[in-house]
Amino acid sequence: VQLVESGGGLVQAGGSLRLSCTASGSVFSINTMAWHRQASGKQRELVAHITTSGTTGYTDSVKGRFTISRDNAKNTVYLQMNSLEPEDTAVYYCYAQIRDSVVAPIRNYWGQGTQVTVSS
Repeated sequence: VQLVESGGGLVQAGGSLRLSCTASGSVFSINTMAWHRQASGKQRELVAHITTSGTTGYTDSVKGRFTISRDNAKNTVYLQMNSLEPEDTAVYYCYAQIRDSVVAPIRNYWGQGTQVTVSS
């Protein structure tokens, strides 16, 4: 199983970006999916998460600006980021709890990370 991210880049403050992350390989089921980020010199932090039923949660600094969603048929999670601020600059990592067969335990998977840079 692999998580492949796309959609990062350079954007001016106030702009928008949409991140995507698709789980590929032997995927039987996916539980919670999430986006984390890690800015230079800082610890990785949870940005947003979404459960199988669609319940979402956000860290306070992105509430009202970021929206997480998922397409279960495509094993994909998205992060729509609006009104971006220089403080949002970080490497963004996709995370998913995946079972790769009916008898397998749930395992945690991480994407390789995608850089988001917001210029002032």
